[in-house]
Amino acid sequence: MLELLLKSGGRLPRRVLCVGAHCDDIEIGCGATLSVLQATGRVRIDWVVLSGNEQRRAETRAAMRALVRPAARGGLTFGDFADGRFPAQYAALKDFVESIKRAGRADLILCHERDDRHQDHRLVNELIWNTFRDQVVLEYEIPKWDGGLGQPNLYVPVSAGAARRKVRTLLSAFRSQRERAWFTAETFMAMLRLRGIECNAPSGYAEAFHARKLRFAGF
Repeated sequence: MLELLLKSGGRLPRRVLCVGAHCDDIEIGCGATLSVLQATGRVRIDWVVLSGNEQRRAETRAAMRALVRPAARGGLTFGDFADGRFPAQYAALKDFVESIKRAGRADLILCHERDDRHQDHRLVNELIWNTFRDQVVLEYEIPKWDGGLGQPNLYVPVSAGAARRKVRTLLSAFRSQRERAWFTAETFMAMLRLRGIECNAPSGYAEAFHARKLRFAGF
């Protein structure tokens, strides 16, 4: 299996932009991958979350502190958009995402998957793709009651420790979500294990992404 190497033209630190429609999306979708990125060299990880009340924002701050070490921690930006109603707020969302682009470059963007069955998630993906034109965009997946998990084509093997840290952070930080039947350690570990099997990860665990467009620069 060939490995993908991302280059940033010699610029350091490499800039990673994580975008989620809701508090906990980033952590569910790529929480373990963030450990891998931090281990590969100097990175700055910025988070953008487009909705969430004060309780949920506090949970996100705690999760970011747990998953991103201080040296790699960038900005955490929240939007004030209504959960579940993103399509009705399209113009304002577009302006908001454009403002994120103006705030600084990104070498890698992690966002929702295009065919996600949640309308807010799909719209975030659309806005990322029509706003950012010169970045690698990897689309993470979110398990949910209405299904929709597809067949990803890019895998990030993670250590067992990183997998457990992700799950532990989700359960400890996002106490408001514990009443949800699917929000369990078993759900998150099962996803990590399944994707680990698919890419023959040494630890048995991985996160998976959809890579829609990559430019080949040679060996």
